[in-house]
Order: sequence, then structure tokens, then C-alpha cells
Amino acid sequence: MVSLLKLSKVTEEGVRFLSPHDGSPMLLTPEHSISLQNSIGSDIIMQLDDVIATTSPDHARIEEAMKRSVRWLDRCIAAHKKPEVQNLFCIIQGGLDLELRRQCCVEMVARDTPGIAIGGLSGGEAKDAYCKVVDTCTGLLPEKKPRYVMGVGYPEDLVVSIALGADMFDCVWPTRTARFGNAITSSGTLNLRHSSYAADFSPVEEGCPCVCCRPPEQGGLGITRAYIYHVAAKETAGAHLLSMHNVHYLLTLMKSARTAIIEDRYPAFVKGFFAKLYPDRSKYPEWAVMALKGVGVDLLVD
Repeated sequence: MVSLLKLSKVTEEGVRFLSPHDGSPMLLTPEHSISLQNSIGSDIIMQLDDVIATTSPDHARIEEAMKRSVRWLDRCIAAHKKPEVQNLFCIIQGGLDLELRRQCCVEMVARDTPGIAIGGLSGGEAKDAYCKVVDTCTGLLPEKKPRYVMGVGYPEDLVVSIALGADMFDCVWPTRTARFGNAITSSGTLNLRHSSYAADFSPVEEGCPCVCCRPPEQGGLGITRAYIYHVAAKETAGAHLLSMHNVHYLLTLMKSARTAIIEDRYPAFVKGFFAKLYPDRSKYPEWAVMALKGVGVDLLVD
């Protein structure tokens, strides 16, 4: 609905698309969306929501989309054929308007879905505004249900959002950035297409246990930065290998965060994460410092 916005029209019935392939008309309704997901059989399925970019200046349209998303959730719940095996998540909308977000939270929580998503973010809004929305929503959501922030994937975004009360995320960035030769590491993103890596025979990240970095004697591929440099611009193999590494990195980051929470040491985990990512403390992103300070984690104090 977002990527094909110029080819679509949203009405109360659903979303009408013109096919990007042949221009033929298509209609996606809340009911058809659920039917498709029931057929796929995924563990978690999402309601059809009315998505508006956070950068839109049309407040009336943002409010309309929020209220329509609530009505569409009711239609999705009614159409859901497998509630005992597939978990339907609602999606909170409301742009950057915190009052609209609060209203939507109240309505969505009342529907008692198995999980709750915070949608409509990662659309180019300022990071401090993003944090305010996440913090506002999580403060109104049930503690015993998963909170899923949609479209978020940068490591520092994940670490801060977890501190704000979020549990789950998804993003195309780890694999999309791999297509451009970028490797995600604990010390930042490396552009392995750069000529400085042409003769660098170290693994993508030292000590990383992913199948890409792990040496052959440990069951891995033993891929080096130099190898990625030589294939990234010429073959899809480079993108495939970096995709495996990048996804592994983010899964490991989330697993480590979960362990830190269970062991009641998440503030220390956050400080260690940022210290490694930004060796110069003065380079810490101000939005992250302020958001974390608001939940009792002061990055600037040891």
C-alpha cells in the first residue's frame, strides 16, 4: 500500500490497486487479506490497516486512517478462520500525533488480539519523534502481550526501542544493505566494496559464529572481507553471504538483549553496546541519549 501508493486508492471497502505489471485493477479488502494469510498458515498474521506516512502534513487524513484501521480490525477479526493456531495482531496507527496514538491504543487493546503492533513508523520521521510514539504506545499496552514495532531494523533502533518497551521488530535493511556490500558489525556498518578491503583476509567480523564468518574447521565457510570485496559488485554470492551474516548479527543482538533482560542487567548491556558502536562518547546520537535517559538509562554516566 505504501510502495504502490501512486497506483492505489484507499476506500472503506479496501485498497484498489493498478497492477504494476499490466495495469489491471485489483482489490485488497480486510477479509481477503486475512483469507490469504489463513491460506499461507503463518503463526502471526496482521490486520489490514490504512497506512499514512508519518511525514504527511494532512492531519485529517492521518486521523481518518487511524479510525479506519480500527474498523478494519473488526472486519479482520470476523473473517479470521483459524484463531486457535494463527495469532492476529492489530496495528496501532496515528502518525506522530500522540493523542491519536493514545486513542488508537485504547480501541485496539479493547479488541484483545494476541499481540499488538505499532505501525506507520520508519517513514522518514525524526528519531526523537519516533521514540516518543513508541514510548507513548508501549506505556498503554498490556504487559503480557508481545509489542511489535513494524519496519525497524538498525541495531541502535532495536536496542533503544527494547528499552522503551518493545519486543519484536522486522525490517528489510539487513538484506537490502547486503546487496550493496554492507556488513553489519558490532562496531558499525562496513562497506566491503571499498578498495581498502581488497587484501583484507580477516573474517567479516572477528569472532562472529555465523556460517559466513566461521572457519571451515568449525563448520563454517571462512569467508573473508577480501572475498566479499571481489564478488560483491559482480555476483549475487556476495549479497547472499552478507545477508546470512547480517541476519545472524541481528538475531544474536536480540538474543543477547533478551538474556540481559532476564538477568536484570539491560542498562549495562545498552551502555556496553553504545560504547562499542561509538568509541568516542561525544558521538552518541542525541536522540538515543535522551530517549534512554527518559527510561532511566544514562549513557553518559558510567
